[in-house]
Amino acid sequence: MKAIYPGSFDPITYGHMDILKRASKIFDEVVVLVMKNINKRYFFTFSERLSMVEKAVEGIQNARADSYEGLLVDYARKAGIKIVVRGLRAISDFEMEIQVAHINKAMYADLETVFLMTDPKYSFLSSSIVREAASFGGDVSLWVPPYVEEALKRKFSGST
Repeated sequence: MKAIYPGSFDPITYGHMDILKRASKIFDEVVVLVMKNINKRYFFTFSERLSMVEKAVEGIQNARADSYEGLLVDYARKAGIKIVVRGLRAISDFEMEIQVAHINKAMYADLETVFLMTDPKYSFLSSSIVREAASFGGDVSLWVPPYVEEALKRKFSGST
């Protein structure tokens, strides 16, 4: 059974990768889908985010990266995927995620959402926290892979 793990991944973190690795043990194939959310302003470009996700899936045989600009349900329907994987850090995540899951289900009745609890060591971690720490020159190596850390340094130094 195939699953989609959608997100903005701005940037991808070890928390995201933990969910991905665990999902890859449950499902035959996991598509890590880089998406655009019209309500977000992105730090990294769409192609930069996709590139980082492509690197993140390299060591996971049954995972691949893809991107989509549109409704998740449309991608899922076209790809014949009926499972969405989402990570939950706290109850506040659940409140938002359950709304999205219900909306997705209303638009695509065959689509189910599976929630995986984040490893406690990543329960505080978000892409925005990583970006903020990196913006002040903080060490983010505990939270992101080296290629993401380098991309953050390049962006904040102005050498894209």
